[in-house]
Amino acid sequence: MEKRRVVITGLGVVSPLGCDLTVFWQRLLSGTSGIRRITRFDASAMATQIAGEVIEFEIDKYIPKKEQRRMDPFCHYAVAASKLAVQDSGIQFANEDANRAGCMIGSGVGGLITMEDQHSVLLNRGPDRNSPFMIPMMIVNMASGMVAIEHGLKGPNTCVVTACASGTHAIGDATRQIQYGDADIMVAGGTEAVVCPLGIAGFSAMKAMSTRNDDPTHASRPFDLDRDGFIMGEGAGIVVLEEYEHAVKRGARIYAEVSGYGATCDASHITAPAPGGEGAARAMSKAIADAKLTPDQIDYVNAHGTSTPLNDKNETAAVKLALGEQSKKVMVSSTKSVTGHLLGAAGGLETVVCAMAIHTGVVPGTWNYTTPDPECDLDYVPNQTRQFQIRACLNNSLGFGGHNASLLLKRV
Repeated sequence: MEKRRVVITGLGVVSPLGCDLTVFWQRLLSGTSGIRRITRFDASAMATQIAGEVIEFEIDKYIPKKEQRRMDPFCHYAVAASKLAVQDSGIQFANEDANRAGCMIGSGVGGLITMEDQHSVLLNRGPDRNSPFMIPMMIVNMASGMVAIEHGLKGPNTCVVTACASGTHAIGDATRQIQYGDADIMVAGGTEAVVCPLGIAGFSAMKAMSTRNDDPTHASRPFDLDRDGFIMGEGAGIVVLEEYEHAVKRGARIYAEVSGYGATCDASHITAPAPGGEGAARAMSKAIADAKLTPDQIDYVNAHGTSTPLNDKNETAAVKLALGEQSKKVMVSSTKSVTGHLLGAAGGLETVVCAMAIHTGVVPGTWNYTTPDPECDLDYVPNQTRQFQIRACLNNSLGFGGHNASLLLKRV
């Protein structure tokens, strides 16, 4: 069966760089950092005291007060970003067949803030004081469920939990629902909210995060020789996916086409990437093959680029392995340099970035890149933007557990 074409017609963000798409994009291109000292709680005892918090979030614009109290922040972000994406798409779900519209929103952790809070209630006030909404607030699938309830989406609805690859897997899996005829419209992406004591303490204990606390805006340094760990971020990145003819028929603006998807596993280590980036390379190659393109047609890679010693050198090796000679020409950047790492939401937000890069003809740079690493020797678009009419790009997300996902977006 010939696969149906899938395009992106709506974009929504809740991020450390803002919750308005235009503002987010302008700040991203200017290198404005969303990373600062943590304000939500006293982090002075933590090894890492900085994060990419969502600051400019007016929750009352998106969710009634009564409903706010029944949802974890990771759901707040998903519902808000989905509303923004749907609004941006111009789609009217009241005029659509609800059975042909679905939702897939991933998260790496889910309701950790609720879990932390309710555990404290249990210990200090007793079990009879725990909230009856505790479980639905915590469970990871609730973001996808709440968005479906909000928009009346009765088609395919699942939740992907693959650590930092969750958002990218969700968009890839949602794309396939449309390609194979199970839906015409899918709201998809990722969401995360774990900037809390338990979240920061857990990742600090792994020694995975930067401890450059005295210089927050320059702490995330993907591919730089002096990188010392990632910076946790939070928020949501959501896209509206449509079958191409459906979008054209209603006169929708099309940002880009999602034409390739690759998913693989390292089967190597619980947290470290496979040496040489073999698993990530296979994901990229599968995405290129799925799109029926060749490596020489890839102009840009939005890298996972976490600013950790292991990820960046192995992902560099993976790009070389997947693209061959084209790796000497391709532009590679990590927008985590200013947003931080949104964990399960990263792939959703970075799919928005890729769609905007194709739509506007501007490639975002890798900021805070000052000292080249001999093991990271690609064109990282350092500390600048670049005008370029992208033909096709890859969006990579690599998660603990060895999960690798790569999406191929191209110009329509």
